[in-house]
Amino acid sequence: MRIIITGSSGTIGTRLCEKLLAEGHDVCGLDWAPNKWNADIQRITTEIDLRNWNQIDTARSGLQADLLIHLAANARVYELVEHPDRARDNVLTTFNALELARQNAIPRFLFASSREVYGNVHAEVYTEDMTNIDECESPYTAGKIAGEALVQSYRRCYNLETIIMRFSNVYGMYDDSNRVIPLFIRQAQANEPMTIFGKEKFLDFTYIDDTIQGIMLCIEKFDDAKSETYNIAFGEGNSIVRLAEIVKEQLRSSSPIVISTMRTGEITRYVADSTKARRALGYNPQTPFDEGIKKTIQWYSEHLSHDRSLAGSKAGQRSV
Repeated sequence: MRIIITGSSGTIGTRLCEKLLAEGHDVCGLDWAPNKWNADIQRITTEIDLRNWNQIDTARSGLQADLLIHLAANARVYELVEHPDRARDNVLTTFNALELARQNAIPRFLFASSREVYGNVHAEVYTEDMTNIDECESPYTAGKIAGEALVQSYRRCYNLETIIMRFSNVYGMYDDSNRVIPLFIRQAQANEPMTIFGKEKFLDFTYIDDTIQGIMLCIEKFDDAKSETYNIAFGEGNSIVRLAEIVKEQLRSSSPIVISTMRTGEITRYVADSTKARRALGYNPQTPFDEGIKKTIQWYSEHLSHDRSLAGSKAGQRSV
């Protein structure tokens, strides 16, 4: 199958490209940054700014495919609170990806959305029917809700076959960003303070390979699963305080854990109900939180150091 992946230089994009190439698919990556993790993926990546339709249009004749997987987004929620124009960029890249699919007659479209679309309704678990625009917490949330609406409109107006996947706090290899887990690892390695913004935070962390399993099942079972939305998440909550304690313990760090106030726009509690994905797709995440954190620390220690020698390179159009 010929598959286009936007955000192919990001965390999820890199791991997904590896899996698809290993299975023999013909993969084309689109990202505004080179892939610094894998030379094989860099060779199949077209460096393009997905906000710029002229760039896409110039390359469009070579972008034929059976499926487009749209992962590209700026997923740093608080950064988008401080710079709301970057939420606009997320909506624009989604629109342009949909237009690429429409104009090139790409029949299938997978959209990476986020648990952020549920807002802070303080439910015990969240099912796919619990989105409510009145609970929109941040510009990032608004951008993902708008993205889902655009996907649904293209399904109805242009007969694009679609699946929406809602990810939740994906972590693991190929992430040297300032998201909480790689940030805590770097801070613990350097024995620096680990700051928690809101000790009540309780979130559903999903190891990268469990996220990839969900995407691969959507591809494999597309005909039966299409026109639906699925929570692709582990389905178990863990506190940010516990996360910091685990990282500190595993790295034998002397870092103090500092509790600060909650930041504007961030979700306090989220645990996914992934029953729909389990039943429709056979989704079965395999990596408990403690095991996933151990794997992530091991990967990070082998590939990156706390001085972030790779920092400063242009960040890819990372996914959720």
